[in-house]
Amino acid sequence: MNLDTILSWRTDTLWFEVAIICGITAFGSILLGHFEEGAPKWRRVLKLVNANVITVLLSATLGRVWAFGLLGLILAAVLVIHLWWLPKHGINGWTSEPREKYYALRGWKKKRREISAAINWRD
Repeated sequence: MNLDTILSWRTDTLWFEVAIICGITAFGSILLGHFEEGAPKWRRVLKLVNANVITVLLSATLGRVWAFGLLGLILAAVLVIHLWWLPKHGINGWTSEPREKYYALRGWKKKRREISAAINWRD
């Protein structure tokens, strides 16, 4: 019996790709979830499902290098958007502030609770 069998930790299965995508999604939701607060929940779930399906299909058909290559390109695009494009348009790429500008960029309306919280804060 080898160590892989004892620990049940193998990286040569497609579940490894699923674990990577779900891990990235978990950290992304915690750190950057405020960028998606106006998006419906079904859209966020669909994004996770699509990311897993595409990654597993690429890895199974073309190989893990292609799957992780695509993941790297997507992460590079996210970095470009958050570190260059959003600040260029006057929006902080880490905090999505000012919210009004970010909501306008996404086509969202300001949430009622944020308006009431702002009013109560001023009192």
